[in-house]
Amino acid sequence: MTLDRVTLDRVTPDHGDDGSSPVGPRLKVDIITIFPDYLAPLEMSLLGKARARGLVDVQVHDLRAWTSDVHRTVDDQPYGGGPGMVMRPEPWWAALTTVTGRARPDQAGSPERPRVIVPTPSGRPFTQSLAAELAAAPWLVFCCGRYEGIDSRVVEAWADDEVSIGDYVLSGGEVATLVMLEAVTRLVPGVVGNAESVVDDSFSHGLLEGPVYTRPVTWEGQDVPAILRSGDHGAIARWRRDEALRRTAHRRPDLLAGLTLSDADRQAIDSPARDAADRTSEPSTGSP
Repeated sequence: MTLDRVTLDRVTPDHGDDGSSPVGPRLKVDIITIFPDYLAPLEMSLLGKARARGLVDVQVHDLRAWTSDVHRTVDDQPYGGGPGMVMRPEPWWAALTTVTGRARPDQAGSPERPRVIVPTPSGRPFTQSLAAELAAAPWLVFCCGRYEGIDSRVVEAWADDEVSIGDYVLSGGEVATLVMLEAVTRLVPGVVGNAESVVDDSFSHGLLEGPVYTRPVTWEGQDVPAILRSGDHGAIARWRRDEALRRTAHRRPDLLAGLTLSDADRQAIDSPARDAADRTSEPSTGSP
């Protein structure tokens, strides 16, 4: 049958020196949802630019294209009673069969199987390490559930991961999918212009990122820390790690448990922040 699906156009990669991909997208993404318009932000910002350059190929599919009744029904009452509705297995099974090219999730000899992800508050936590893992995959499929979720027989058969973006409940998986894709695609080579920006992100080294500053030097009576203007790259690197350690200890002490800390690290955590002293250690000229 001809599928009535909403698709973000596949972009033919450029062959220039502008960071475009000469061999096709580095990451393919399919998203199945009953609200395709919810995914409009995929056209914007870094991800939109990555698509335009052929680095990432994103296609959004309307689940209702795989329904068979005049009302395009995708949900029904839950067995065992209770509030809410459950998404029926038939359209999901048909959609995943078409999108993945497999008649069954365990079919042998069929095309390469993507990594199928179901966003759900009952899934394992989404972390920076998982984002990096997904960024290394060639093909991802996100299944955006609604109501009380997708019939468990579909999830058990098809899903490789059930993932939660936090201990709270959303109305559907679309927002969670956008969050995950934002984190995943910026790790795809070429998507972020300055690769060091990704290396220094929060969580990349197990710590929260410390404070950042730009021009002007003085703003509302507060100066940029003098050490950041010193030109001493070793001292700047130590200052940034110290501030990251202090911030992590204050806001997310649980993250420190999994790190190997040096004596200098522990001293930084135990000592008061040096921000104020650094900002007033030399006269400000108001220039870089």
